[in-house]
Amino acid sequence: MIVGRTIADAVARSRAAALSLLVTVTAVVGFAATMIWAATGFGSYWPAWIWFAGLVPIGLFWFLPELTADLDGRRLRLAVHAGLSAWVAWILVLIWAFAGGGPFWPLVTIVVLAALVALHALLLRQVEAGDEHELEERVVELTRTRRGALDVQAQELRRIERDLHDGAQARLVALSMQLGRAEERLGDRPEDRELVRAARAEAGAAIAELRDLARGIAPPVLADRGLAAALAALGGRSAIPVEVEVEAGERLAPAIESVAYFVVAESLTNAAKHAGPGARASVRVERDADLLRAVVADEGAGGADPAGSGLSGLRNRVEAVDGKLVIESPPGTGTTVTVELPCE
Repeated sequence: MIVGRTIADAVARSRAAALSLLVTVTAVVGFAATMIWAATGFGSYWPAWIWFAGLVPIGLFWFLPELTADLDGRRLRLAVHAGLSAWVAWILVLIWAFAGGGPFWPLVTIVVLAALVALHALLLRQVEAGDEHELEERVVELTRTRRGALDVQAQELRRIERDLHDGAQARLVALSMQLGRAEERLGDRPEDRELVRAARAEAGAAIAELRDLARGIAPPVLADRGLAAALAALGGRSAIPVEVEVEAGERLAPAIESVAYFVVAESLTNAAKHAGPGARASVRVERDADLLRAVVADEGAGGADPAGSGLSGLRNRVEAVDGKLVIESPPGTGTTVTVELPCE
């Protein structure tokens, strides 16, 4: 990029130097010819052709680069076409004027040149319209395939949660029960019984961690009963009082339900962590046509940083499904998190 900019600057300086030289030479030679013409009796103004010889390259060096600046691709080709056509028309008009006027014979050529430029512009417009239509179709296709991939991902996470719940977690529960029975049979061996009790405690801790992990991946209630039941359960487990109102209607796509759930869960976690004692929170979820809107508000101290890592993660999760996240957290007035998710 730096090399390209350096080359472009060098070309611009060279063009400016050449243009300056042309203007200087044309002015000097043209003025000298005009003085000779005046000294020889003011006859036919033949120095006009000398001025013409200088003005033609000056026009090309100045006009065409100015017309094509900051253009590329098809629009650059159209600009070059239009600039050269205008330059040719200008030359013809100068020849007509310096030749003494009369019938305006350059008219036909100028009209043809203008018609060709207009046809070029029309074809370019049609091509760009086709490109825009193709781009729109591509965007729609990418949006559809991305949404499908997100839904598949959400379903796969729910499958993993079920496997953890029905497989590893069930085995750990069975192991904990067996350790409990073994502990009861070791009443006369206190040292061995203590070891079994410690192993049982570790198994219980592993079950709790696995349950939290599974709930973090995809809460079972969300997969089985939908967003309303999952948010109600979430409010019931919250460390601060939460009022939950959900009007989500029919079941949504798995990816949309997962995003809405985790945004509310993270917002309530942040509220419980920073709101302070006695604070309350509310969750309002409603569906308006093809838009799901969730609002989580708390009565905390406010001042949340929207650019923080946690809230940035929420924003990335929401934007992955073409949603919108708005965070309002003035100091001293609590925090309101609003998320809007497309339902279609």
